[in-house]
Amino acid sequence: MAAIQRRGNSFRIKVSCGYDARGKQVVQSMTWKPDEGMTEKQIEKEVQRQAILFEEACLKGNVIAVVKFEDFSRQWFSEYAEKRLKAQTIRGYHYLEPRIYNAIGHLRIDKITPRHVQKFINELSEENRRDALGAKGQKLSAKTVKLHLSLISTVFDYAIKMQMIQTNPCKSVTLPSPDKKERKIYTLEEAQNILELFETEDESNFKYVVFFTMALYTGFRRGELLGLEWDDFDWDNNIVTISRTSNWTKEKGVYTDTPKTASSMRSLKIPSELAELIKRYKLWQDDYKASIGNKWIESNRLFTQWDGKPMDPSAPYYYFQAFCKRNNIRFCNIHSFRHLNAALLITSGVDVKTVQTCLGHSEATTTVNNVKGHKNQSSYITIKSVTFKGNTLTFITTNNCMTCTLIFLKYKR
Repeated sequence: MAAIQRRGNSFRIKVSCGYDARGKQVVQSMTWKPDEGMTEKQIEKEVQRQAILFEEACLKGNVIAVVKFEDFSRQWFSEYAEKRLKAQTIRGYHYLEPRIYNAIGHLRIDKITPRHVQKFINELSEENRRDALGAKGQKLSAKTVKLHLSLISTVFDYAIKMQMIQTNPCKSVTLPSPDKKERKIYTLEEAQNILELFETEDESNFKYVVFFTMALYTGFRRGELLGLEWDDFDWDNNIVTISRTSNWTKEKGVYTDTPKTASSMRSLKIPSELAELIKRYKLWQDDYKASIGNKWIESNRLFTQWDGKPMDPSAPYYYFQAFCKRNNIRFCNIHSFRHLNAALLITSGVDVKTVQTCLGHSEATTTVNNVKGHKNQSSYITIKSVTFKGNTLTFITTNNCMTCTLIFLKYKR
């Protein structure tokens, strides 16, 4: 039965909820304050009603949230995240923890209101904000601010699922307006220039030439390209299948994982010229493998370190950064090739749903956002022909009677 204690103008209501795993009694409490103008009789009647409602909520398991947000968040990591989420996702979440815990980690999860979370989100969006250690920090991007709110909301959703709280305060929080920044991607002419420069690259960089040529033509993510194995190719039909990724974390080093989402597992038909380039690269790799003998460690990967082990995910970045500097061209990151691929397809007339399937996006809105600043196994983009127009080399693709124009390099080795 609930215990009621008067404390000045308010009442403290306590309910025993049994004992925890260590044999310690679990007591829940709440404070109720009468409205102004209520008579003593009305107050007595209402406080009894509040006590009954509170006790019922406790017995149903809806009010047991005496834990602080930081403690419960760490429980969520161990009980849920580490068992269900990808290592890269967990790594990103850990990066957000200090700011979140500094703001609301000391508060009980049942005491955190939308105002607490909104204040934190607003502070992250300020120009002269302070970081978790109190040092002056730069304004965070709208995307990064959204990631903070997403993590907090995910923890609260888990608390609701565990019947520890009834509502998620994040649902009432307003995010800052998205940053209106133009994505840095190459123009068609710049991409053509890069492909032409690849023709003069040293043979020792052949694997990187193949990597970035495939990135442009397929729109595959970096991890998807690095995860490719020779068995993923159907040479009779020139089809390549994405079924794994290669990633890196400080804790694991280089490791193999499943694709980002279920829709990321897909097949793409590539042009015969690109297929021939990859086949020549296979011959080159076989020759190199024979030259180092038993030093080669077989992994069946397309892109490897010198000894056959899967390539470090940072290697293509550093190669391309040096390549751009060496050839005096502006540097755009590896993911920009994926954005360029999406932009060229959509602006050339390919429907969003088809591009979504080719890129492995789970949502069409993600595909559209790539261009703005359910996987079908029989759906392929097929390159039909290669033609010259002025000083730009193009290839024509068709899918469901639609065409688009991209660029292609007949790389000679």
